[in-house]
Amino acid sequence: MVEIKQTPMGGNAKDFLDVVDSIYRGDSAYVRPLDQELKDRLNPKKNPFFEHGEGVMFTAHRGGRCVGRATASIDREHLDRYKDATGFFGFVDTIDDEEVARELLVRAEKWLKSKGMTRARGPLSLNVNEELGVLVDGFDTPPYMMMPHHRPYQGGLIEKAGYTKAKDFFAWSYVVGDLNTRTKKAHAEIKALPEITSRTVSLKDLDRDTELLVDIFNDAWSDNWGFVPFTRNEVKKMASDFKLLLMPEITCIVSIDGEPAGVAVAVPNLNELIRDSGGKLFPFGLVKLLYRLKVEGPRTARLILLGIRKKWRHVRKYAALSAYMYAEMNEGGRRLGIKAGELGWTLEDNGAVNAGIKMMGGKPYKRYRVYEKELA
Repeated sequence: MVEIKQTPMGGNAKDFLDVVDSIYRGDSAYVRPLDQELKDRLNPKKNPFFEHGEGVMFTAHRGGRCVGRATASIDREHLDRYKDATGFFGFVDTIDDEEVARELLVRAEKWLKSKGMTRARGPLSLNVNEELGVLVDGFDTPPYMMMPHHRPYQGGLIEKAGYTKAKDFFAWSYVVGDLNTRTKKAHAEIKALPEITSRTVSLKDLDRDTELLVDIFNDAWSDNWGFVPFTRNEVKKMASDFKLLLMPEITCIVSIDGEPAGVAVAVPNLNELIRDSGGKLFPFGLVKLLYRLKVEGPRTARLILLGIRKKWRHVRKYAALSAYMYAEMNEGGRRLGIKAGELGWTLEDNGAVNAGIKMMGGKPYKRYRVYEKELA
């Protein structure tokens, strides 16, 4: 028998956090996220998502042992935008057991139906702006920060619970180094335009620049599948979170005739820095993290945001703007000693973006899948 326990957001999350240790034991690619960061994200008092959303945590137990976890959530920003009565499940991590996965998802579905939802979609940690998808290809390498990792069986268990594919997403590997000829040419063409200026994000004016980054992101990504804009309080929280990790050298803001037109932001790969912390910052994890970040320096980074305002995106003379930003950040990363990175995620059917990443030398190395199910 499987017992499902329900815990309110902000409640005691010990089992929810610790169950991953047994699920991923022996998996050398798994990196346990920081407990404190995850607890804060699941706490309505600390995460501005809950100003427009709500959710609940579930844990599965058998024989007195926790064997799986999941969440259910709704996002009123999504519902207002799409009017599709779709709620989300997320944080699905289970042992290789069909019953455990099914019972967790059934409880998530019941909660979603009690909120008036007619479709379940996931995994999405809380909404589309956090981790999404089940890893279905690329199990042999560690995940980058804010990207999930799963056992190879996990997607199949979700499918056995009645879910079908909604969309696949790619993560791309990228080696920092000499640019190929096409990218050098694209960079030179943009740099030669007198109306183009570029700069890095300013740590002194981080609040201002974060609002600018998100404003461009919200415009550039507004037509993407499942897109939901960041709210003002989410932007403020993002600026606060950036203060420790942000390295201006791997950011880029491009303006056309003085108007901000495109942004790109990469951050050090936190998972590289906390790989042996077991999710704990205290008592010694914080010192180790700061030493690796500020003294040793990171060797990997993740591109978390890239966007060009729609008004400029299809202007022929600015077609190479994204390549220009990639090139600027490549050089900044090289100066910092960063050797490799991850670009993503990108939609499987976003041909233009995927072609641009390939032109830069990026290679798809992980695939994630989001599932859906109509709720009877």
